[in-house]
Amino acid sequence: MNDSAKTSNRPMYRFLMVLTICSVGGLQVWRTLFDNFSVRVVGLDGSHIGLIQSVREIPGFLALLVIFVMLLLKEHRISSLSIVTLGLGVAITGLFPTYMGLIGTTLIMSLGFHYYETTFQSLTLQYFDQKKSPLVFGRMRSLGAASNIAVGALIFILEPIFSFSQLYLVLGGVILLAGVWSFTQNPVKTNLVPQRKRMIVRKRYWLYYFLTFMAGARRQIFVAFAVFLLVSKFDFSVKEITILFVVNNVINYFLSPLIGKAIVRFGERWVLSGEYFSLIFIFLAYAVADSKLMVAGLYIADHIFFNFAIAIRTFFQKIGDPRDIAPSMAVGFTINHIGAVVFPVMGGLLWMIDYRIPFVVGAFLSLLSFIAVQLISGQVRKAATVAKPAAVAPPVA
Repeated sequence: MNDSAKTSNRPMYRFLMVLTICSVGGLQVWRTLFDNFSVRVVGLDGSHIGLIQSVREIPGFLALLVIFVMLLLKEHRISSLSIVTLGLGVAITGLFPTYMGLIGTTLIMSLGFHYYETTFQSLTLQYFDQKKSPLVFGRMRSLGAASNIAVGALIFILEPIFSFSQLYLVLGGVILLAGVWSFTQNPVKTNLVPQRKRMIVRKRYWLYYFLTFMAGARRQIFVAFAVFLLVSKFDFSVKEITILFVVNNVINYFLSPLIGKAIVRFGERWVLSGEYFSLIFIFLAYAVADSKLMVAGLYIADHIFFNFAIAIRTFFQKIGDPRDIAPSMAVGFTINHIGAVVFPVMGGLLWMIDYRIPFVVGAFLSLLSFIAVQLISGQVRKAATVAKPAAVAPPVA
């Protein structure tokens, strides 16, 4: 049996695979419908969108609370509960077509999504070693892209038949049921390094913290305003947005596993350097784009390079104490969302002055990140001199 097959046969791999498909698919349902729902049904403008996107990131900002939830529930149970919450939030979104209603349902959906992502990262780094984790992250990205393709196809088919509220209810309900199913699974192994169940902030992890913060800040500029640009400036319809998402995910389905292999072969510094160098020009191009075709191409390119960010997590795996993985992923998620909470609101105000300003800011953040990742190799060499307890790999199922 080859190495890939061995990895795929692990119960934790299968567990994370199903829940990741649900997590990514649920967010895709929400995102695909949100801009048209908010503009065409609720009647929101750029400032409203910016505030809702900031509210969406509040649960990510509070992700460090997962550490305390772990005192009551095991990590894989938190993952299951998170998917149930995500499905519920998506399902009821269309039932509250007001500004405050969108804020409330967005918080519920986002709580489930962000808490699942925190435990997903932690469980992956605990159960798979430094050679396997980039490959697993890459495969999960690929499966997430396949999930997005399925969601896009369903919305494309159902949109002429169902209302917004019906689409949210049906697709969110499926995700909720999958989360309930996951409670019947028990994929854990007992011979892993125990995780510290308290907040961990260490000086030697400073570069991981910085890269995580910058990734969150620049990413939220894209999430909040790229699709809004497509709808408000270039008048993309629901079907056009859906087609764009599907094309983007077809590309990422094939490309994501290659990114994991590139991290193993070339290392995190080279992969992240390529990401941030490219993003400088992508953000600047958003500011001057003058055609649907151009802005659609930029959206796809941005999504491709976003997948490179898994190298930040595998970088931590090389420098971190194995006992710090769970609390550090939670703290990292919070740090990531400090900028994510602030920048969309600031970007919304800047958008009202000139829509190009948020994208110029994104280019500047990408430049700072490009400079910072050049320090990765030195951090990895320094960490190699620090004694760490060996993680115990779980036996192959």
